[in-house]
Amino acid sequence: MTYGPDPALLQQVVASVVPQVGHVVVFDNGSGGVDVAGLLAGHRRVSVMPSALNVGLGAALNRACERARELGFLHVLMMDQDSVLAEGMVRTLGAALVELQQGGDVAAVGPQFRDARSGELAPFVRFGFPFNRKLRGGPGQRVSCDFLITSGSLVPVESLVRIGPMDEALFIDNIDMDWCFRAKRAGLSLHGICDAQMAHSIGEELLASRVKQDGVIVHKPFRLYFIMRNRVLLYRRGYTPRVWIAQDVPRLVLKFIGNALFLPARWQRLVFMCKGLRDGVVGRTGGLPG
Repeated sequence: MTYGPDPALLQQVVASVVPQVGHVVVFDNGSGGVDVAGLLAGHRRVSVMPSALNVGLGAALNRACERARELGFLHVLMMDQDSVLAEGMVRTLGAALVELQQGGDVAAVGPQFRDARSGELAPFVRFGFPFNRKLRGGPGQRVSCDFLITSGSLVPVESLVRIGPMDEALFIDNIDMDWCFRAKRAGLSLHGICDAQMAHSIGEELLASRVKQDGVIVHKPFRLYFIMRNRVLLYRRGYTPRVWIAQDVPRLVLKFIGNALFLPARWQRLVFMCKGLRDGVVGRTGGLPG
Protein backbone atom coordinates (compact mmCIF):
# COMPACT_ATOMS: atom_id res chain seq x y z
CA MET A 1 0.00 0.00 0.00
CA THR A 2 1.47 3.39 -0.93
CA TYR A 3 0.50 6.94 -0.02
CA GLY A 4 2.98 9.69 -0.88
CA PRO A 5 5.95 7.33 -0.48
CA ASP A 6 9.62 8.26 -0.37
CA PRO A 7 10.73 7.26 -3.89
CA ALA A 8 14.12 5.85 -2.91
CA LEU A 9 12.72 3.86 0.01
CA LEU A 10 9.87 2.51 -2.11
CA GLN A 11 12.36 1.22 -4.66
CA GLN A 12 14.28 -0.49 -1.85
CA VAL A 13 11.11 -2.04 -0.41
CA VAL A 14 9.93 -3.42 -3.75
CA ALA A 15 13.40 -4.73 -4.58
CA SER A 16 13.38 -6.67 -1.28
CA VAL A 17 9.93 -8.16 -1.98
CA VAL A 18 10.02 -9.08 -5.68
CA PRO A 19 12.50 -11.99 -5.44
CA GLN A 20 10.54 -13.57 -2.58
CA VAL A 21 6.99 -13.70 -4.00
CA GLY A 22 5.17 -14.68 -7.18
CA HIS A 23 3.78 -11.24 -7.92
CA VAL A 24 3.64 -7.78 -6.31
CA VAL A 25 0.42 -5.74 -6.34
CA VAL A 26 0.93 -2.09 -5.40
CA PHE A 27 -2.23 -0.20 -4.49
CA ASP A 28 -1.43 3.52 -4.71
CA ASN A 29 -3.81 5.43 -2.46
CA GLY A 30 -4.00 8.78 -4.25
CA SER A 31 -0.34 9.75 -3.89
CA GLY A 32 -0.68 12.75 -6.18
CA GLY A 33 2.85 14.19 -6.39
CA VAL A 34 4.62 10.81 -6.58
CA ASP A 35 4.40 8.80 -9.82
CA VAL A 36 4.36 5.34 -8.26
CA ALA A 37 3.63 3.55 -11.53
CA GLY A 38 6.53 5.33 -13.22
CA LEU A 39 8.91 4.57 -10.36
CA LEU A 40 8.18 0.85 -10.54
CA ALA A 41 7.93 0.52 -14.32
CA GLY A 42 11.27 -1.28 -14.50
CA HIS A 43 10.30 -4.10 -12.15
CA ARG A 44 9.01 -7.40 -13.48
CA ARG A 45 6.04 -9.12 -11.84
CA VAL A 46 4.81 -5.82 -10.38
CA SER A 47 1.39 -4.32 -11.13
CA VAL A 48 0.16 -0.96 -9.84
CA MET A 49 -3.47 -0.28 -8.96
CA PRO A 50 -3.83 3.53 -8.94
CA SER A 51 -6.59 5.26 -7.02
CA ALA A 52 -7.38 8.90 -7.73
CA LEU A 53 -8.56 9.35 -4.13
CA ASN A 54 -7.29 8.17 -0.77
CA VAL A 55 -9.81 5.42 -0.03
CA GLY A 56 -8.13 4.42 3.22
CA LEU A 57 -5.79 1.62 4.24
CA GLY A 58 -8.55 -0.93 4.82
CA ALA A 59 -10.02 -0.50 1.35
CA ALA A 60 -6.55 -0.53 -0.23
CA LEU A 61 -5.68 -3.81 1.48
CA ASN A 62 -8.97 -5.38 0.43
CA ARG A 63 -8.65 -4.34 -3.23
CA ALA A 64 -5.08 -5.64 -3.40
CA CYS A 65 -6.07 -8.95 -1.78
CA GLU A 66 -8.94 -9.29 -4.24
CA ARG A 67 -6.47 -8.85 -7.10
CA ALA A 68 -4.20 -11.51 -5.60
CA ARG A 69 -7.12 -13.94 -5.49
CA GLU A 70 -7.98 -13.11 -9.13
CA LEU A 71 -4.39 -13.98 -10.05
CA GLY A 72 -4.84 -17.38 -8.40
CA PHE A 73 -2.63 -17.00 -5.34
CA LEU A 74 -3.43 -18.90 -2.14
CA HIS A 75 -1.44 -16.64 0.21
CA VAL A 76 -0.93 -12.89 0.46
CA LEU A 77 1.93 -11.00 2.07
CA MET A 78 0.67 -7.62 3.28
CA MET A 79 3.21 -4.81 3.07
CA ASP A 80 3.56 -1.17 4.05
CA GLN A 81 5.62 1.20 1.92
CA ASP A 82 8.43 1.49 4.49
CA SER A 83 9.07 -2.19 5.35
CA VAL A 84 12.27 -3.73 3.97
CA LEU A 85 12.42 -7.52 4.06
CA ALA A 86 15.49 -9.51 5.01
CA GLU A 87 16.59 -12.12 2.49
CA GLY A 88 14.54 -15.30 2.78
CA MET A 89 11.90 -13.80 5.09
CA VAL A 90 8.91 -15.02 3.08
CA ARG A 91 10.37 -18.51 2.69
CA THR A 92 10.87 -18.68 6.47
CA LEU A 93 7.31 -17.49 7.12
CA GLY A 94 5.89 -19.96 4.60
CA ALA A 95 7.71 -22.95 6.08
CA ALA A 96 6.57 -22.02 9.58
CA LEU A 97 2.98 -21.55 8.41
CA VAL A 98 2.85 -25.01 6.84
CA GLU A 99 4.12 -26.64 10.03
CA LEU A 100 1.83 -24.64 12.32
CA GLN A 101 -1.22 -25.48 10.21
CA GLN A 102 -0.69 -29.14 11.02
CA GLY A 103 -1.62 -28.31 14.62
CA GLY A 104 -4.67 -26.15 13.95
CA ASP A 105 -6.14 -23.25 11.98
CA VAL A 106 -3.74 -20.32 11.57
CA ALA A 107 -4.93 -16.82 10.66
CA ALA A 108 -1.49 -15.40 9.90
CA VAL A 109 2.20 -15.53 10.69
CA GLY A 110 4.39 -12.45 10.93
CA PRO A 111 8.07 -11.54 11.11
CA GLN A 112 9.97 -9.92 13.94
CA PHE A 113 10.99 -6.42 12.94
CA ARG A 114 13.57 -3.91 14.03
CA ASP A 115 12.76 -0.23 14.11
CA ALA A 116 14.57 1.25 11.13
CA ARG A 117 15.49 4.33 13.20
CA SER A 118 16.47 3.01 16.64
CA GLY A 119 17.46 -0.54 15.74
CA GLU A 120 15.32 -1.84 18.62
CA LEU A 121 13.81 -5.29 18.22
CA ALA A 122 10.02 -5.14 18.49
CA PRO A 123 8.28 -7.72 20.71
CA PHE A 124 5.30 -9.89 19.99
CA VAL A 125 2.34 -9.19 22.27
CA ARG A 126 0.00 -11.25 24.41
CA PHE A 127 -2.75 -9.26 26.07
CA GLY A 128 -2.82 -9.11 29.84
CA PHE A 129 -3.85 -6.92 32.76
CA PRO A 130 -2.59 -4.57 34.00
CA PHE A 131 0.15 -4.90 31.38
CA ASN A 132 0.61 -6.80 28.14
CA ARG A 133 3.27 -9.47 27.93
CA LYS A 134 5.97 -8.45 25.45
CA LEU A 135 7.85 -11.45 24.09
CA ARG A 136 10.95 -11.07 21.93
CA GLY A 137 11.75 -14.76 21.69
CA GLY A 138 14.99 -15.89 20.11
CA PRO A 139 16.48 -17.79 17.15
CA GLY A 140 14.27 -20.64 16.03
CA GLN A 141 11.34 -19.65 18.22
CA ARG A 142 7.71 -19.21 17.17
CA VAL A 143 5.65 -17.05 19.49
CA SER A 144 1.91 -17.52 19.86
CA CYS A 145 0.54 -13.98 20.12
CA ASP A 146 -2.67 -11.95 20.14
CA PHE A 147 -1.72 -9.36 17.55
CA LEU A 148 0.39 -8.96 14.41
CA ILE A 149 0.98 -5.71 12.56
CA THR A 150 -0.30 -5.75 8.99
CA SER A 151 3.06 -5.21 7.33
CA GLY A 152 4.97 -8.44 6.79
CA SER A 153 2.05 -10.70 7.72
CA LEU A 154 1.64 -13.80 5.56
CA VAL A 155 -2.05 -14.66 5.37
CA PRO A 156 -3.72 -17.68 3.75
CA VAL A 157 -6.50 -16.53 1.44
CA GLU A 158 -8.81 -19.03 3.16
CA SER A 159 -8.26 -17.12 6.42
CA LEU A 160 -9.43 -13.91 4.76
CA VAL A 161 -12.54 -15.72 3.55
CA ARG A 162 -13.25 -17.18 6.97
CA ILE A 163 -12.50 -14.10 9.09
CA GLY A 164 -13.62 -11.49 6.61
CA PRO A 165 -11.83 -8.55 4.96
CA MET A 166 -10.26 -5.57 6.67
CA ASP A 167 -12.77 -3.10 8.12
CA GLU A 168 -12.81 -0.29 5.57
CA ALA A 169 -14.93 1.90 7.86
CA LEU A 170 -11.94 2.38 10.20
CA PHE A 171 -10.05 3.96 7.26
CA ILE A 172 -6.61 3.84 8.95
CA ASP A 173 -5.20 2.85 12.37
CA ASN A 174 -6.25 -0.18 14.41
CA ILE A 175 -7.36 -2.01 11.26
CA ASP A 176 -4.90 -4.82 11.94
CA MET A 177 -5.95 -4.91 15.61
CA ASP A 178 -9.61 -5.30 14.63
CA TRP A 179 -8.82 -8.13 12.17
CA CYS A 180 -6.71 -9.95 14.76
CA PHE A 181 -9.52 -9.67 17.32
CA ARG A 182 -11.91 -11.27 14.83
CA ALA A 183 -9.38 -13.98 13.98
CA LYS A 184 -8.93 -15.00 17.60
CA ARG A 185 -12.69 -14.92 18.24
CA ALA A 186 -13.12 -17.28 15.24
CA GLY A 187 -10.68 -19.73 16.84
CA LEU A 188 -7.68 -19.10 14.59
CA SER A 189 -4.17 -18.54 15.92
CA LEU A 190 -1.53 -15.87 15.25
CA HIS A 191 2.20 -16.54 15.42
CA GLY A 192 5.34 -14.42 15.37
CA ILE A 193 8.28 -16.09 13.63
CA CYS A 194 11.55 -14.93 15.17
CA ASP A 195 13.76 -16.18 12.33
CA ALA A 196 11.83 -14.04 9.83
CA GLN A 197 13.28 -10.53 9.91
CA MET A 198 12.17 -7.13 8.61
CA ALA A 199 13.05 -3.44 9.06
CA HIS A 200 10.03 -1.24 9.74
CA SER A 201 9.07 2.12 11.26
CA ILE A 202 5.93 2.87 13.28
CA GLY A 203 4.79 6.48 13.39
CA GLU A 204 6.30 9.45 11.61
CA GLU A 205 8.93 10.26 14.24
CA LEU A 206 10.74 8.66 17.16
CA LEU A 207 11.68 10.91 20.09
CA ALA A 208 14.25 10.06 22.73
CA SER A 209 12.77 9.46 26.18
CA ARG A 210 14.10 9.06 29.70
CA VAL A 211 11.12 6.85 30.51
CA LYS A 212 11.02 4.52 27.51
CA GLN A 213 14.31 2.98 26.40
CA ASP A 214 13.13 2.50 22.81
CA GLY A 215 11.83 6.08 22.51
CA VAL A 216 8.37 7.62 22.06
CA ILE A 217 6.49 7.10 18.80
CA VAL A 218 5.06 10.37 17.48
CA HIS A 219 2.29 10.59 14.88
CA LYS A 220 1.21 13.56 12.80
CA PRO A 221 -1.66 15.49 14.45
CA PHE A 222 -4.35 14.32 12.00
CA ARG A 223 -3.51 10.66 12.71
CA LEU A 224 -4.52 11.23 16.34
CA TYR A 225 -8.12 11.64 15.17
CA PHE A 226 -8.14 8.05 13.89
CA ILE A 227 -6.10 6.66 16.79
CA MET A 228 -8.57 8.05 19.34
CA ARG A 229 -11.76 7.43 17.35
CA ASN A 230 -10.96 3.88 16.30
CA ARG A 231 -9.90 2.85 19.79
CA VAL A 232 -13.27 3.96 21.13
CA LEU A 233 -15.03 2.18 18.26
CA LEU A 234 -13.18 -1.05 19.13
CA TYR A 235 -14.15 -0.71 22.81
CA ARG A 236 -17.79 -0.94 21.69
CA ARG A 237 -17.41 -4.14 19.64
CA GLY A 238 -18.48 -7.44 21.18
CA TYR A 239 -15.50 -9.43 19.89
CA THR A 240 -12.89 -7.03 21.34
CA PRO A 241 -11.15 -8.76 24.29
CA ARG A 242 -12.20 -7.20 27.59
CA VAL A 243 -8.66 -7.57 28.93
CA TRP A 244 -7.34 -5.42 26.07
CA ILE A 245 -9.93 -2.72 26.77
CA ALA A 246 -9.05 -2.71 30.49
CA GLN A 247 -5.37 -2.06 29.89
CA ASP A 248 -5.80 0.14 26.80
CA VAL A 249 -8.05 2.79 28.37
CA PRO A 250 -5.22 4.03 30.66
CA ARG A 251 -2.89 4.04 27.62
CA LEU A 252 -5.38 6.18 25.72
CA VAL A 253 -5.52 8.65 28.64
CA LEU A 254 -1.72 8.86 28.80
CA LYS A 255 -1.49 9.35 25.04
CA PHE A 256 -4.06 12.14 25.24
CA ILE A 257 -2.17 13.92 28.04
CA GLY A 258 1.24 13.45 26.41
CA ASN A 259 0.16 14.84 23.04
CA ALA A 260 -1.83 17.72 24.58
CA LEU A 261 0.92 18.87 26.95
CA PHE A 262 4.36 17.79 25.81
CA LEU A 263 4.55 17.62 22.01
CA PRO A 264 4.75 20.37 19.38
CA ALA A 265 1.50 21.66 17.82
CA ARG A 266 -0.27 20.89 21.10
CA TRP A 267 -3.47 22.78 20.26
CA GLN A 268 -3.79 21.09 16.88
CA ARG A 269 -3.22 17.70 18.50
CA LEU A 270 -5.82 18.45 21.15
CA VAL A 271 -8.45 19.41 18.56
CA PHE A 272 -7.93 16.24 16.51
CA MET A 273 -8.00 14.02 19.60
CA CYS A 274 -11.21 15.58 20.94
CA LYS A 275 -12.93 15.22 17.57
CA GLY A 276 -11.80 11.60 17.40
CA LEU A 277 -13.11 10.78 20.87
CA ARG A 278 -16.43 12.47 20.09
CA ASP A 279 -16.87 10.60 16.82
CA GLY A 280 -15.91 7.32 18.46
CA VAL A 281 -18.61 7.79 21.06
CA VAL A 282 -21.29 8.56 18.44
CA GLY A 283 -20.08 5.74 16.19
CA ARG A 284 -18.91 7.79 13.21
CA THR A 285 -16.61 5.98 10.75
CA GLY A 286 -14.89 6.66 7.43
CA GLY A 287 -12.27 9.22 6.48
CA LEU A 288 -11.28 12.47 8.13
CA PRO A 289 -14.43 14.65 8.41
CA GLY A 290 -14.43 18.06 6.81
